Amino acid sequence: MAEIIQRDGTWAFDGSTVRITPGLHRSVPLFRQTYGEIAVPLEAVAGVVHEPDRKRGRLRLRLREGADPLLRATGGRLPDAADPYRLAVDTDRSGVAEYVAEEIRHALLIEQVPEEPADAYLLPGPPVPVSVRSSDGTVSFDGTTVRIDWSDTSDRVKRATGPRIIGVADLVQVEWLPNSGYENGFLRFVTHDSVFSKLPPEKDPFALDLWGSARRDLLTALVATAVTARLPHPSTGAGDPARGGPPALPQAPGDSVPRLRSSRTPPAQPPQDLHDVLLRRLRELGELHRDGVLTDEEFATTKAAVLRDF
Repeated sequence: MAEIIQRDGTWAFDGSTVRITPGLHRSVPLFRQTYGEIAVPLEAVAGVVHEPDRKRGRLRLRLREGADPLLRATGGRLPDAADPYRLAVDTDRSGVAEYVAEEIRHALLIEQVPEEPADAYLLPGPPVPVSVRSSDGTVSFDGTTVRIDWSDTSDRVKRATGPRIIGVADLVQVEWLPNSGYENGFLRFVTHDSVFSKLPPEKDPFALDLWGSARRDLLTALVATAVTARLPHPSTGAGDPARGGPPALPQAPGDSVPRLRSSRTPPAQPPQDLHDVLLRRLRELGELHRDGVLTDEEFATTKAAVLRDF
């Protein structure tokens, strides 16, 4: 067993798995503490490097492309401190860090783990259900359905459409950009119907506009990762409109039996009160359009989204 314990966390390697546990120190970002322990199988590792420094060095684990839904969802945009595959190493522990790195490299050589992209996710991502409250609303995912409940400060176009409910089968991909504190971020759920939408995140009824606490909004990456893990793997070409769009079989890592897509269940007939809500929302959208708040394109897209929900 090769192990290094630091303030930011612990890395332990037993010859087959790199177990990464976040530290409990208050300096450890909320995202790392919430994501929890990550067990990285050796077959998902592409390399490891120890970068010593005069003050504090770093231990970096490089994963094979396509092996981890977290890296797929965040696209390398996680802040360094929130990246679970980077560990700050005190100078007096440099020798231990180098030993851990050497043990991992030695195992990669013996097992002849390829560096080529993986054709399936080798890590499961965060467990579900998962729910995160952001500056623009609360987003939840139960493994099959995404739900967005807008906050009181959300754009009135979004509030007029009501809660957004999206099935995994309707999704093409998830787009995520963190709130840096200087620029807003977003979490966008791209569906078959909205794939070519040009709406900005603050008006897009399929996107959360992240403009508040960067520390809290970073947690939306949990939902982005959980959803990504249950979409078709990128090696299949799914989610790329240029390659024919998504296939019919979204499957989560670890599923023992492939899930066959059945025809979409017809929605239940809405009761009378939902009919009244629909009419009220359509009137509100019409007023926003007449007042010049919504462009023709924004009005058409938002109206279509409201009608789909009913």
